[in-house]
Amino acid sequence: MDTRIDEIADGIYRLSTFVPDIAPPAGFTFNQFLVLGDEPLIFHAGLRRMFPLSRAAVARVVPPETLRWIAFGHYEADECGAMNDWLATAPGAEVAHGQTGCMVSLADMADRAPRMLADGEVIELGRGKRVRYIDTPHTPHGWDAGVMFEESTGTLLCGDLFTQLGDGPALIHGDVVGPAIAAEDMFGYSALNPGMGAIIRRLAGLAPRTLALMHGPSFAGDCDGALRALADDYDRRAAAGSQAA
Repeated sequence: MDTRIDEIADGIYRLSTFVPDIAPPAGFTFNQFLVLGDEPLIFHAGLRRMFPLSRAAVARVVPPETLRWIAFGHYEADECGAMNDWLATAPGAEVAHGQTGCMVSLADMADRAPRMLADGEVIELGRGKRVRYIDTPHTPHGWDAGVMFEESTGTLLCGDLFTQLGDGPALIHGDVVGPAIAAEDMFGYSALNPGMGAIIRRLAGLAPRTLALMHGPSFAGDCDGALRALADDYDRRAAAGSQAA
């Protein structure tokens, strides 16, 4: 395996590791996002077994020991498996996550006490970069789920939203919704609930310009339309599930 590095927005780098053995023949990507600033942030710590690849990739952009913030969408191995490896590498780093994730998992599992973020709280990274934390409980899954929005570039760090198969370009301008619907049909990975559509439409209200996907290509274009289309699909699925029950 190798980790590709692409700048998808000003000062935001996508670190992408492709695993062909997952869902062959298409395969599956695991993406992390490095946001530069006086206090660099990595969104998704990555799998513990992939840490050597992740660390080497970060080192091609900034010294890994200078990382200040480690963040992710929710407590799951591919999002935070290497959390403590990063804490050991970067002595000044802190894990940053929402209140639920900190109370339920991270206060115990992280080797240093995490920074607990309120819904809507902002971390100033310096050099014009600032990330806002937004709670998205059970969207797409995990009680502790949340996303981050880098305000200067309009980049939404989506976590598992829009998950899709394959190893395409780092940044696309075409269809990001259709492949996500197909992946949901295949994996059934979301915690379908009546509130999903409203939560995703709240994200559309941020007017993002780039969607940074954990699994799949990043997207630049009509992000508002893409989020609303995804919300509509989840509303449809939740309604169908309710009727079936």
